[in-house]
Amino acid sequence: MTTPTEAAAEGIIHLRAAGVSLILDLRGNGLPAVLHWGADLGDLSRQDLHRLAEAVTMPPMPGFPDAVPRAALLPEHGTGWPGQPGLTGHRQGADWSPLFTRDSLELDAAAPSVKVRATDAAARLSLVLEAGLTPSGLVRMRAAVRNDDPNRGYTLDGLLLALPVPDSATELLDLTGRWCRERAPQRRPFTHGTWLRETRSGRTGHDAPLVLAAGTPGFGFGTGQVWGLHLAWSGNHRVLAERLPAGRPVIAAGELLLPGELILAPGEEYTGPWLYASHSDQGLDGLSARFHDHLLARPEHPRSPRPVVLNTWEAVYFDHDLDRLTHLADRGAEAGVERFVLDDGWFRHRRDDRAGLGDWYVDETVWPTGLHPLISHVRGLGMEFGLWVEPEMVNPDSDLARAHPEWILATGGRTPADRRSQQVLDLTHPEAYAHILQRLDALLSQYDIDYLKWDHNRELVDAGHAPGGEPAVHAQTLAVYALLDELRRRHPGLEIESCASGGGRVDLAILERTDRVWASDCNDALERQSINRWTQLLLPPELIGSHVGAARSHTTGRTHDLAFRAGTALFGHLGIEWDLTRTTETERAELAHWITLYKQLRGLLHTGRVVRIDHPDPALWAHGVISHDRTEAIFALTAMATPISAQPGTLRLRGLDPDATYRLRPLPPADQAPGMARGTPAWCTSDGITVPGSVLERVGLQIPNLHPEQLLLLRLSKA
Repeated sequence: MTTPTEAAAEGIIHLRAAGVSLILDLRGNGLPAVLHWGADLGDLSRQDLHRLAEAVTMPPMPGFPDAVPRAALLPEHGTGWPGQPGLTGHRQGADWSPLFTRDSLELDAAAPSVKVRATDAAARLSLVLEAGLTPSGLVRMRAAVRNDDPNRGYTLDGLLLALPVPDSATELLDLTGRWCRERAPQRRPFTHGTWLRETRSGRTGHDAPLVLAAGTPGFGFGTGQVWGLHLAWSGNHRVLAERLPAGRPVIAAGELLLPGELILAPGEEYTGPWLYASHSDQGLDGLSARFHDHLLARPEHPRSPRPVVLNTWEAVYFDHDLDRLTHLADRGAEAGVERFVLDDGWFRHRRDDRAGLGDWYVDETVWPTGLHPLISHVRGLGMEFGLWVEPEMVNPDSDLARAHPEWILATGGRTPADRRSQQVLDLTHPEAYAHILQRLDALLSQYDIDYLKWDHNRELVDAGHAPGGEPAVHAQTLAVYALLDELRRRHPGLEIESCASGGGRVDLAILERTDRVWASDCNDALERQSINRWTQLLLPPELIGSHVGAARSHTTGRTHDLAFRAGTALFGHLGIEWDLTRTTETERAELAHWITLYKQLRGLLHTGRVVRIDHPDPALWAHGVISHDRTEAIFALTAMATPISAQPGTLRLRGLDPDATYRLRPLPPADQAPGMARGTPAWCTSDGITVPGSVLERVGLQIPNLHPEQLLLLRLSKA
């Protein structure tokens, strides 16, 4: 066996983790290039590694450079690379095509990872490039560039990192969306040219790609080889896939910098965000599993059972009244709620969404004795207390905006157009930052608050720093990170939810500082089936807030029965956003059954392996969670629409132990659904059926008849 240290001495490094190999070519004195990223190749000798390099190196071709450019982690225009260069910038028109020479290499064989330091003496630039594998098999890398010119600044336009994918990766998948319709998948052929996605909203974005995946033809949740990446950054970003006539196809990502946003002073350094990349030879579920395992292994990952949440927004909106809210808390406690969250409307001047943002004082006209009576009542019922805030925003109609108009992000000479009657508070102003930190710290110190729902309801447009109007999205993003970090430091144990008009800020960088995301402002269960399904491409269920709304959806007007709403929310961090004071005793009893079921299952739902089934009929969806030892599982079969066939066919349950025998049964309270009376399979009884795992995976079960927008839960346990 060749150790990474021995291989490094000969210029080729083989990093391995969790069934993945990353082989880097450092022969010569340039930046590392990728010889292989994908399935584990085993213990390769030094001779094997050099033979691999010979086998995949392209010979010179007519019409192309004599030395064919390699697929470097940071592609360089100066090498003849024909695609997007990794580093773009200039020094008043000069030094725009740097070519780095490696100065040193640090290898951490235990991590495993490498750190390369390189310089371009002519351009007076230094580069540090880090790349490695996480224990779950994710590639994790980032780069930093420093201006070494003692006299002149360097305008940095962009810093992209790239990974090559095989020629067999001929399809691309990423996500797009909008408010209340986040994370809609889209596919396209990976043809010649550049597929570029840019987010310029100042936050991750409702339309963010989330994960850009390239795969073999027809890859699905359980089939095909897939290579995908995610940029851990909550501001503007660029993600691209590129296939050109010369050079290997690549996927790449980096922060999108606005014109003149980063001019590095002499000696100043810019460090780009971490890029995470996942390979799977078992489709998208295998890709997701690496992200999920990485998140679960973090020291800061939530360890306590995810409490049932009652959020007041769709229950009372701005109608804050102590008697009404305590009555709502009573109803929630009776149903089994564990955390009560007071949403928008509690602070000064906030009787609607047009005023008050920035005035983070409890409104004395509504709460003459503060929030203490409500918090005391909530805690007396055995529940935690949470509070909604939107610290990055300000209403023009607020005491704060009137006192400090210079604290609003603007390009200079004009105020950006209002959106939702809001502007963005410039947290790059030290005084504005200090003010918001003081107000949030005071609230958390004065009141017994366990949880903040941290919202962000406006995109950053004309986001300049006063008085000159220089672009400030990069600095604003870092200021938000610093604010979150400082609050967590001052208040250990505080949990924070990332919300941005719903799912507009979902990324691994914000999740270093928060404990869950609000996937969407839409609680319509039909929409949430898709939103939750694709948010799980990156995040495990316990990090995704999913609530049971009223029967008639606030955002779509659709009506669904409770089984469909609760069965959808079950596969996430379950909550309620429903005025329980206006429900019937029967509805509350049924809801209590669902909450009891969630508490029984969350140990499995929030630690197991997520499985999404590829069914040939797009009207029928199935997904589930299987314990890592494969002794138990929960699946949901959902009719998203009316199936084309009168006979819905069979459902094959992937991921079970083929050598084990399972008892399978419908799981109350979703063991019956409208439509099943037309034809219920023999196995679909309270006693269920005992079946070998190989039969469930390779043959499957007859699917019962379901009306559209209904679901059935299945429980499996080893017999």
